[in-house]
Amino acid sequence: MLIDIHSHFDMLETSHEETIRLAQEAGVSRMITIGTEPPDFPIVLGIAEKYFPVVACTLGIHPHHGAVWTEEVGDFLNKHLPLPHVVAVGEIGLDYYYNQSPVDEQKLAFRRQLEISVQHKMPVQIHTRDAEADTVEILKDFKGQVTGVIHCFTGSAWLARQCLDLGLNISFSGIVTFKNAADLQATCKMVPLDRLHVETDSPFLTPVPLRGRKNTPAFVTHTADFVAKLHGISREELDRQTNENARQVFPKLKW
Repeated sequence: MLIDIHSHFDMLETSHEETIRLAQEAGVSRMITIGTEPPDFPIVLGIAEKYFPVVACTLGIHPHHGAVWTEEVGDFLNKHLPLPHVVAVGEIGLDYYYNQSPVDEQKLAFRRQLEISVQHKMPVQIHTRDAEADTVEILKDFKGQVTGVIHCFTGSAWLARQCLDLGLNISFSGIVTFKNAADLQATCKMVPLDRLHVETDSPFLTPVPLRGRKNTPAFVTHTADFVAKLHGISREELDRQTNENARQVFPKLKW
């Protein structure tokens, strides 16, 4: 059985029950739905509360929404992170590709949320795009204190090595299956199996061979098939290892 460590249930077109049913039929037993901004916090909390332990959630301010960071948001996180169905701080990080929030505000929100993760001894799910140097610079200030994953990894081999050295794991989405992703595939092959995860980031980034369809947690199996072949191992071995990795990184998950 697989775990999809990153999905956006609040954005999926199918009902939550149908999404879970399709995922379980495909062999996906656990899913994590992601909080990205205050308006979606009550939604993801409600989903996780209703369906936990099959579905858990995270809470965090996405870099696109860095400008909305306030101490009141921090207070909300501090209040709700101890809930049993909230398993990580995320999705947090930096995004200089779209720059939907000013860089300084992205950095502030990122640092504050890393501090909160340390305070609560909780892992993080990090988004980074076109911001490798600044991401690493900030994370170095938390070396040995923060655990978690770089989700939907699309960066350079340099970034992967830096993040692994800093104690973070690497998660790959359907992008790794794309025909134009040779560099990313090479990076995936160099990530140790005990530091590796797979995800959908659904409803986005549908893996080959289902391109053109809305992504859903059930489709993480296709990414897992591809990653297993890249590493020259069986799907069963990949499933066993990624499940163990998820247990280690997200200790509040229930199995």
